Amino acid sequence: MLATVRGIVASTGIGDVIIETSGIGLHVAVPRDLAATLRIGQDAFLHTVLIPREDEWLLFGFTSAEDKQLFTILRGVTGVGPRTALAILSTMSASEIAEAVDAGDDSRFRVVPGIGQKTASLIIVSLTGKMPQASNSESIELADALTGLGWSQSSARDVARDVIRDAPTASLAERLKIALASLGGNS
Repeated sequence: MLATVRGIVASTGIGDVIIETSGIGLHVAVPRDLAATLRIGQDAFLHTVLIPREDEWLLFGFTSAEDKQLFTILRGVTGVGPRTALAILSTMSASEIAEAVDAGDDSRFRVVPGIGQKTASLIIVSLTGKMPQASNSESIELADALTGLGWSQSSARDVARDVIRDAPTASLAERLKIALASLGGNS
């Protein structure tokens, strides 16, 4: 149910957007770096998770299916609800989460508002072995180069993943050219 949403950005906030599709405005909670990259009037496509509650329905959106999957995995941790999972994804990239889990470093999760020692430790234990396949070093290297040039982590990560998939044998310089062309000079 509501697996994806495509429409025009009607408004943006710190961690949410309104996507208008077929005359209906959908309020979608998104990671902060994604909200910062969306512009009013821009066409947007988001992978979504709908969480029906007794008093409201919550819709969460992500740029990639991998981020959506990570959100779902985080929600499966005892003590981590959808808003906390979104706060984690607003604070840490997927690769940073994977690194923290691999290293058993729960201190990285404690910087997220609302996460204390017990929940941070539980996240590490719960996510061990359940993380989506971590980005390879080439993808991380390309994403780091793009963020160094001023693009958001989310945009850089998504473009790097696509470029690595589409040009698996290209050099870093060639991949950087492809990524910059894909981003179109928007920072």
